[in-house]
Amino acid sequence: QVQLVESGGGSAQAGGSLRLSCAASGRTFSSYAMGWFRQAPGKEREFVAHISWSGSSTSYADSVKGRFTISRDNAKNTVYLQMNSLRAEDTAVYYCAARYLGTGWGGRLNEYNYWGQGTQVTVSS
Repeated sequence: QVQLVESGGGSAQAGGSLRLSCAASGRTFSSYAMGWFRQAPGKEREFVAHISWSGSSTSYADSVKGRFTISRDNAKNTVYLQMNSLRAEDTAVYYCAARYLGTGWGGRLNEYNYWGQGTQVTVSS
């Protein structure tokens, strides 16, 4: 069982930055590939970024590539999402998710075993 708790959401101006964190419980965090997803009002949940269990491989949605960076610290059981050059369209609830021994792109919701409760990000223009 893995529990995920996101933090770091809030409000920012367009062009600004925020850093999200996702703290995981359990002793096997390093066995999980991690992903970030987001859901805006009235829209489906969508993939944002993914990182392999070792941190050596990452992937991003085209809409955030070059602006967002995913990273992880296995010693702290934490995954991060650094969000720069924020836009109004980045406004959403952001969720982290874990998939056991996950490999590949990581963009499919149904590949994930555990989800956090989400944290709101609001970007004003």
